[in-house]
Amino acid sequence: MSWDAISNQLDLLPDYLGNHLLLTMLALALGIFICIPLGCLVTRVKSLQWPVLSIAGILQTIPGIALLALMVPILGTIGFLPALVALTIYSFMPILRNTVTGIIGVDPAVVEAARGIGMTDMQLLFKIELPLALPVIIAGIRTATVWVVGTATLATPVGATSLGNYIFSGLQTQNLSAITVGCVSAAMLAIVLDQLTRLVEVAASKRSLRMGIAALAALIVLLVAGVSPAISSNRPDHKLGTVTIGSKPFTEQYILAELLSDIVIDAGYNSDQRSGMGSIILFEALSNSSIDCYVDYTGTIWTNVMKRQDIPSRAQILQEMTGWLDDEHGILCLGALGFENTYALAVKGELADEYNLETIADLAEVSSQFVMGSDYEFFSRPEWASLERTYDLDFKDLRTFDPSLMYGAINERNVEVISAYSTDGRIAAYNLKVLDDPSQAIPPYDAVLLLSPESSQDRNLINQLKALIGSITNSEMRHANKMVDLDKLPVDSAAEYLKSSSN
Repeated sequence: MSWDAISNQLDLLPDYLGNHLLLTMLALALGIFICIPLGCLVTRVKSLQWPVLSIAGILQTIPGIALLALMVPILGTIGFLPALVALTIYSFMPILRNTVTGIIGVDPAVVEAARGIGMTDMQLLFKIELPLALPVIIAGIRTATVWVVGTATLATPVGATSLGNYIFSGLQTQNLSAITVGCVSAAMLAIVLDQLTRLVEVAASKRSLRMGIAALAALIVLLVAGVSPAISSNRPDHKLGTVTIGSKPFTEQYILAELLSDIVIDAGYNSDQRSGMGSIILFEALSNSSIDCYVDYTGTIWTNVMKRQDIPSRAQILQEMTGWLDDEHGILCLGALGFENTYALAVKGELADEYNLETIADLAEVSSQFVMGSDYEFFSRPEWASLERTYDLDFKDLRTFDPSLMYGAINERNVEVISAYSTDGRIAAYNLKVLDDPSQAIPPYDAVLLLSPESSQDRNLINQLKALIGSITNSEMRHANKMVDLDKLPVDSAAEYLKSSSN
């Protein structure tokens, strides 16, 4: 990890940090705006206390990444809005609980004295209970702040820019510099916000108006200073507007997204990359024009989206898929890029020799002795169901990994079989044997370039992107993946390699 590598990552910090800070502060502000009045209400209406706190507790038990993912289909969009709603919900429990606890914990003698001098219920709340409960309430806000800052790093898979972009892309491409900058930045932001909130808490405890104003002013300055670079970096500076490019969470997709970004920038557009999204989220985002284009695979559309189980010829799949995308979703399939990245079951070469494994049918006979690993999606995809059904596979255990760790797992003998990607450079480097699929349980996976209904009306964009059709071979894509995964070169170097090879 060199200083140059760190410096390259720091160039991205203003945009990532600004968006992360804006997301965090707005979510906290909304959480405070909702939960403090709600907490006051449930202390007055005792029958609401248990159900409201129980619901908040249940929402808190939902894993952050799951809550973020749920917001996408509920709201019908990706990006900032679903992330904001999910993070706001995630802030509820500590703020709401501490508001209720703080108000209920006010000395009954003080409350009785206030009533004795004729205070109304509202006067009691605003002049006695809330001021006395304020330190406890702010302590809850402080807890929520740290939680929201950390959870906001998970917003990347739903298309929201945050410091999580560093972590997710760094993990996929094994870029230690990106992971380090992302983790350190998120930790530092959490510490700074926590300390500023603590200052407000101390001011409330000491009844110091000056200290409270200073803390709030510091928070405002931090927000303005952090968000300003992100806002200015998002201003269009090209007359043709911005092209939003999506990608899935593995190396090849990051490379292709960078390649598409280079092309649209050269053509006079701005580029906005939304990386690390799942297949279905990405497709839905394209359908509603939340993103403009991305590279998908015919097998994914055929089985996961079209729900087709038959496997006709490669040409027929491409033709029928192209027509279906246009008819059903208004999506333009611009064509195949020229390479195929199919799912394939792979084992170590030594294991293949020991058990005489050439095909998946051979593997099925001994599968009960082995553990299989895969990425997050594969075991829930129709392709896996087809493999199980066709070959009667029965593994000892099934384990899911981040795609970047899956190859390391088989190389270190943590699993015996993986669902490899056929264009991955690590297949040869790790001496993996790709098993044949004689019954063709898995359909072809030709890489295709898809454009949203809105972008499919932009003839200039279509003409610029058409240059990619049929321009990338299997060996070229495999080499580009190897550049990032094994040679540890940056993604833009691999994209530049593909760009020069296609010219």
